[in-house]
Amino acid sequence: MRSVEEALDAILASARLTAAESQPLDRCAGRVAAEHRIVAAADVPPFDNSSMDGFALRAADAPGSLRLAGEVAAGAGALPTVEAGTAVRIMTGAPMPPGADTVAPLEIVAETDGAVWVPTVEMGAYVRRAGHDTRAGETIDLPSEPMSPGTLAVLASLGIAELAVRCRPRVAILSTGDELRAPGEPLAPGQIYDANSVALAAAVTEGGGEAAVLPRVADDPDRIESVVRDAVTDADLLVASGGVSVGRHDHVRDVIQRLGQLDFWRIRMQPGKPLAFGSVGAVPVIGLPGNPVSALVTFELFARPLIRRMLGLSGSGRLTLPVVACEPMPKDTERRAYLRVRLQRGADGLEARSAGGQASSQLRPLADANALLIVPEGEPAAEAGRTYAALVLGAIA
Repeated sequence: MRSVEEALDAILASARLTAAESQPLDRCAGRVAAEHRIVAAADVPPFDNSSMDGFALRAADAPGSLRLAGEVAAGAGALPTVEAGTAVRIMTGAPMPPGADTVAPLEIVAETDGAVWVPTVEMGAYVRRAGHDTRAGETIDLPSEPMSPGTLAVLASLGIAELAVRCRPRVAILSTGDELRAPGEPLAPGQIYDANSVALAAAVTEGGGEAAVLPRVADDPDRIESVVRDAVTDADLLVASGGVSVGRHDHVRDVIQRLGQLDFWRIRMQPGKPLAFGSVGAVPVIGLPGNPVSALVTFELFARPLIRRMLGLSGSGRLTLPVVACEPMPKDTERRAYLRVRLQRGADGLEARSAGGQASSQLRPLADANALLIVPEGEPAAEAGRTYAALVLGAIA
């Protein structure tokens, strides 16, 4: 059996960077930039402007009563000139009129017919200078993560309408098993609903990929081979669930080996030992265990980082934090365990409690968990009061 690190290294080595495509800026949320440096073509803001509703004036004229000489709203073109002894009403964001060097906000002035009394004001108060956010010619480094609303706002402020982004990796999802039926269909004796296709498609989308759920396939090696052969013609990655263990009806591992290359198929971890990895042609294939918890945990550890690597990103995008186990949680001594836990804030830091049963078929504890507690090989259980690393999956209350 491979260690988690050995398996991950081998899987990530198969990654090929996806191509770039140009997208309108309003469709780039969550996308990964294909170019990481932008040179500003103009100042932001492009002109001096007011940060408050008030009156534009010369600081040297205050304190005193100043004659009103006009009004400037945001977007104004022609601007009145502020001369000695005068002031101009100005709105937030409006350009500073010629001659003015300061803004007195409405809250500190007293207005009468045709004039305004202004107390002493500091030179340059409430004036946003041209380029105070970004200067023309300045280089802006885009983050090596999916783009946030803040990043997109910066690009929009520069007048950028389109951006080159990485194509989302196309991930084909194959679910196998005679017993599987689509949610909503009637169940015959011995049948269950296919939760893996739905869950893995969601995990692909969350990880930055584009999910393509393939037709569900019974435990028929010829049919599985046909579907896999077709899928790899239009996919960057194939993720299968089920059929990778040693049972008489587990055919996915053999199909990978027959059509391409099988690099390994067992990992020293709990849950998820029977994970297969190989390739068919140039397309990596990850065969996840059929048990839904094992499928999702192994996806998190191996497929998610692979999708991100295809996008030019590093790691899994998840935080790993030190936490204290609040109760003993048994595990397989020989394998590293990823236990489903709930993290909460305690007096001395984060505390972890079991989210419920740890069987690989129990989905509800995984849904209730916000982290995976990582317990090393060679230990029979997580010990209460001991600090472990936890892979954070969701919000911590």
